[in-house]
Amino acid sequence: MTVVDRAAVQDWIAADPHPGDAAELQDLLDAGESPDAAAELAARFAGPLTFGTAGLRGPLRAGPGGMNAAVVARAAAGLGRYLADQGRGGQGVVVGYDGRHRSDEFARVTAEVLSGAGFAVQVLPRPLPTPVLSFAVRHLGAVAGVMVTASHNPPQDNGYKVYLGDGAQLVPPADREIEAAIAAVGPARDLPRADDWQTLGDDVEADYVAAVVAAVQPERVPGRGDLTIACTAMHGVGTATTRAVFRAAGFAELHAVPEQEHPDADFPTVAFPNPEEPGAVDLLVALAERVGADVALAEDPDADRCSVVCGGRQLTGDEVGTLLGDWLLRRGVAGTYARSLVSGSLLGEVAAAHGQPTEETPTGFKWIIRAGTPAAPLVFGYEEALGYAVAPQVARDKDGISASLAVALLAAELAADGRTLLDRLDELAAEHGLHATGQLSVRVTDLSLITDAMARLRAAPPTELLGRPVAAQDLLPDVDGVRLTGDGVRVVVRPSGTEPKLKAYLQSVVEVADGVDAARAQGTADLARLRSEMSTALGL
Repeated sequence: MTVVDRAAVQDWIAADPHPGDAAELQDLLDAGESPDAAAELAARFAGPLTFGTAGLRGPLRAGPGGMNAAVVARAAAGLGRYLADQGRGGQGVVVGYDGRHRSDEFARVTAEVLSGAGFAVQVLPRPLPTPVLSFAVRHLGAVAGVMVTASHNPPQDNGYKVYLGDGAQLVPPADREIEAAIAAVGPARDLPRADDWQTLGDDVEADYVAAVVAAVQPERVPGRGDLTIACTAMHGVGTATTRAVFRAAGFAELHAVPEQEHPDADFPTVAFPNPEEPGAVDLLVALAERVGADVALAEDPDADRCSVVCGGRQLTGDEVGTLLGDWLLRRGVAGTYARSLVSGSLLGEVAAAHGQPTEETPTGFKWIIRAGTPAAPLVFGYEEALGYAVAPQVARDKDGISASLAVALLAAELAADGRTLLDRLDELAAEHGLHATGQLSVRVTDLSLITDAMARLRAAPPTELLGRPVAAQDLLPDVDGVRLTGDGVRVVVRPSGTEPKLKAYLQSVVEVADGVDAARAQGTADLARLRSEMSTALGL
C-alpha cells in the first residue's frame, strides 16, 4: 500500500479554504491506521487532477485528486495567470454551471478568484446547458469561458471545462500551459478574491435560442408543427432551453419524461446519466410509445450530446451523424464535413457524392470544431459518441439542442412523404453499402489494465479480422490509438479521454445485394464477431 506523506496532507488541510473539505481530510488523517482510510488518502494524494479532453474532471472529494473548492480555486487562479501571460489580463470571462452537486459553488469560487485577479467576470443566471456557455463566450466578447460540468459522468463526479476566446475547447499547448500555471499557484486559502462579478440575465439564453433557430432555418419545413416528439433531459439542465428552441421553431409542445425533466444531481432513474449506456433511454422509449411519438430525443445532463430513438430503435451516433450530414448536403450547405477518426466512414462517402470536402480529425470535439479551411469552412462535424455540430457558427462545440432541432426538422420532412429516419438510413445503405458500426467498451478500476492492453495490441496486432487480412497502424504520437483496416472492415482502439474505459470502435461495410434487411443482419453478425476477436486480441 502507498505510504501517504502526512505532512503533505496537513499542509493541504491548512491551505484548504473550505471548512467541510478540510474536515473531511482531517477525519481520514485521524483514521490513518485504518487500511480503508489510508487507501483513500493515497488515492486523493497520488497526484493532482490533470487536464484531459476539455479540462478537469473527477470525483467530488477533498484533496488534490478530486473536485473540490480548493482545486477549483487553484484552477481559476491558474487560468487567470495564463490569460494574463497571454496579454489578456483584466478582460471578460464568462462562467456557466450545470445542476450537479456543488456546481453552483464551484462557479461562485471561480468568479471570486478571477474577479480577485482583475478580470471582468459574468456568470450565467442559473444552471444552463454547456452549448449556451460556448455561445456566450463569443457573443459577449470574452477572452475565456468556464463551464462547471461533468457532462454524462456518474453522479459522484464534477468537472471544469475551459474555453478560450474562440468559444472552442482547449487544444495543446494551451492545456499544458494552463496546467503548469495551476501547479505554480500558491495555497488556495491565500488567493485574492473579489465579489464584484456580475450575474447575467436571461438575454444570453434568449440570444442563443434565436441564433440556433436562425441557423437551422425551420421555416423551410412546412408541417413541422404536426410532428409528435418525446424528449428527456436525463435529470440535466436541457429541458427549458430545448423547449424554448422548439417553440421558437414552430413545433408543437414537446412531451418530456416527467421523472427526468428537471435537474437532479443524484440521477435517480439511470445507472449512468449517459444516453449511450444500456437502459438509459428506457423511460423515453416508453413515453414515445404512449404518446405515439414520431421521434424521441435524449440529451445528456449538460445537453451537449443528443441521442435519437425512432420506431422503438435507438440510433447509433454514426447513423445520426450521417443523417444530419446528408440532410445538410441535400439542403445545399457547402463547406467541410468533418468526423473523428473513431467515427464511421459513411459521412465521407455521402459528402464526396455531393462534391463537398471531408476531414477526419483526432477524436474529440476540440479537433472537430477546428476542421475546414478558409475556402471551405466547417459546416458540420460529428463524433460517434452522440456529439454533433449542425450550427458551428453558433456554438463552437458539440450541441445537443441544435442537433435535436435538426433531427426533428429532418423527421418532419420525411414524414411529409410518409417516410421515417429509418427509411432514409435504408436508402443511404442501398446507395453506399450498409455501414454497420459499434463498440467494444471495457470499464476498469485499474488504469494499468488499459496500458497493458494497448501494449499487447501494439506488440502483436491481429493480422486477420472477419476472415480478411488487416494492416495495423499505430496512431502515436498524435493519438494514443491503433487502427486496423482491411477490405470492408475497420477497427480503432483507444483509451477513453473522459472515463476509465478502453474502447474499440468497429465497422463492417456490407454490400446490399439481397436487400437492406439481409445486409443489416450480416452487419450485426459481423460486429458480434469483431467484438469477440478484439476482446481476445486485447486480453480483456
